[in-house]
Amino acid sequence: MVKKARLWKPATPPGRLVTTEDTLAPGDAGLGDAEDDADEPETGPLRRCVVTRERLPKERMIRFVVAPNGAVLPDLGAKLPGRGIWLSARGDVLETARVRGAFAKAARRQVDVAPDLSTVLRDGLTRRIGELLGLARRAGQAVSGFAKAREWLSAGRAGLVVQASDGSVDERARMVGNRTVPVVTPLDGATLGGVFGRERAVHVAVAPGRLAEALQVDAERLAGLMGPTPS
Repeated sequence: MVKKARLWKPATPPGRLVTTEDTLAPGDAGLGDAEDDADEPETGPLRRCVVTRERLPKERMIRFVVAPNGAVLPDLGAKLPGRGIWLSARGDVLETARVRGAFAKAARRQVDVAPDLSTVLRDGLTRRIGELLGLARRAGQAVSGFAKAREWLSAGRAGLVVQASDGSVDERARMVGNRTVPVVTPLDGATLGGVFGRERAVHVAVAPGRLAEALQVDAERLAGLMGPTPS
């Protein structure tokens, strides 16, 4: 006589039904499918987040790869070799992936996730934004200062406005006015000023083009990561 294998179930108080809430923390729904993403081709404009299971434009996501030693590495430029693991650029999604094993499930192996991964990502994006602004400045595609930035806006030469995150809200709004140009605030005034050889800067106008587009993408990803995270 062959005995049937019994499925393991978590212990529950008598008379209480077992639900998905008993076995999955908030945000874990779908993590069991994370390993399926390893078989998806990295082509096309959309990628699937291994935590939320949403398909989103890759510009709103962050790619990770697993190094030969098992370390999970952020690939902000999406150029490192290896199968990518994609996450929505949100602080809560990143934390869920880190503490709930989403990287290991997607990679189908043991991995090493840095406890300060969120800080590493924010620092990396901040550096990228500074480097992109530096390139734009040297190419004559960016100017700083209220008067110069306002002049570019009035002449229709600005494809993006970068403003200091700690600048006066009223002054920032007054400079942009009712124009429909995209505005991002990824850096504080001291960091923004350092790019332009100043002690501090609040207003930067960037010409339309690939640099402005890349700046907007990284600034929005940074803003997503700076959002609320689980305590």
